[in-house]
Amino acid sequence: MRRLDLLDTALADLISIARYISKTSRNRAIGRRFADELRGKCGQLASLPGTLGRPRPEIRPDLRSFPYKGYIIFFRYLPEVFEVVNILEGHRDIAAYFTEGPPGD
Repeated sequence: MRRLDLLDTALADLISIARYISKTSRNRAIGRRFADELRGKCGQLASLPGTLGRPRPEIRPDLRSFPYKGYIIFFRYLPEVFEVVNILEGHRDIAAYFTEGPPGD
């Protein structure tokens, strides 16, 4: 079993997702619950054997992605580690995000 490691960028994404869902639903618990669900999905992916997800060489040669409920989990495999790089809403311009960097960089 691989150890799950969420980079600061992925943790920031989870916070942004929780805030967005809390704001649109007008319910903080719903936002927090969905962010926890996304984090749980990352843990589940880390625990599964083999190589999962779609390779994303157009972004980075070592990056893979896995869709989950309208979001895309971007990760890479390191020795003994499942490293989550970002979690982004699926309708975003993903290539531009990784080319230009997150807002505020």
